[in-house]
Amino acid sequence: MSLWLPGSGACDHGRVKVRFAVAPHPGLLAPADLLGFAGAVQASGFDGIWLSDLPAGPVLDPMLALALVAGRTDRLRLGANVVPLGRNPFLLAKELAQLDRLCDGRLLLSFVTGIGQPGEREVLGLNGATRGAVLEEVLGLMRAWWAGTAVSHRSERWEFTELPAAATPVQDPLEVWLGGRGPQALDRVGRVADGWLGAQLTPDETRVARERIQAAAGRAGREIDPEHFGLSIAYARVPPAPRLLANLSARRSDIDPLALVPVGAPGLRSFIAGCIDAGLSKFVVRPMTPVTEWADEAAWLAAAILDLQT
Repeated sequence: MSLWLPGSGACDHGRVKVRFAVAPHPGLLAPADLLGFAGAVQASGFDGIWLSDLPAGPVLDPMLALALVAGRTDRLRLGANVVPLGRNPFLLAKELAQLDRLCDGRLLLSFVTGIGQPGEREVLGLNGATRGAVLEEVLGLMRAWWAGTAVSHRSERWEFTELPAAATPVQDPLEVWLGGRGPQALDRVGRVADGWLGAQLTPDETRVARERIQAAAGRAGREIDPEHFGLSIAYARVPPAPRLLANLSARRSDIDPLALVPVGAPGLRSFIAGCIDAGLSKFVVRPMTPVTEWADEAAWLAAAILDLQT
């Protein structure tokens, strides 16, 4: 297969697998709402859905939610942003392997260290710990169990003695992408991850991030698949109220939040085209405001961008 080559400066999106997943707006979804969302996204032809883990927030755990969706869909890829910190790595490895089996190998994973919600460090039991180091430790352990290896390991947090895997996934390997946009996070992607799913970046910033990840991978003697770079994008169908941009402004005070939130179908399409030119090919699009009718929202999204999916 002919792929876009790193360093070429741009890519022809007809030569890579451009894929779109859809995420719901933030907030707790009732089972009927969750299934209505997933059904509308699948019927519209999108590649998948994506749910996020907010350990200190009143939202559905993505692993529980995707287990429900797995039995009601047959084609959708099922993506989860998971905060592995604060969880027993053996039990988490078992749960994710079983979830991959429940959905017959449709699981997609991105590990994140959290978003710094009030009380999050206490909930995760991370006071005094370095999040990035814990994430790397957990990832290494889980990959060993997913490969069917009996693990012996001792650290300040966990001790395992020749502990065999309790479950293995359908996918071999079960890939794990990482998020983040800071220098250390991007270097970590290059050193240990299978891909990158960024957020809250402009198209030009994604190019810089991709190049940094590839440079870090090169230093580590690794290579990230050039199709394994993606972005989560919050969008608005109409100009959003200032209050909706407040959280984004707090996290990115260095930039106009509207530079990160495409507005309307032309704005969303243009934003994605810029990211494709920057070397990205996987996208998760999420409405900033609650959706009352997902069939309508999925149809609007499909008309706006789905012809870019290859």
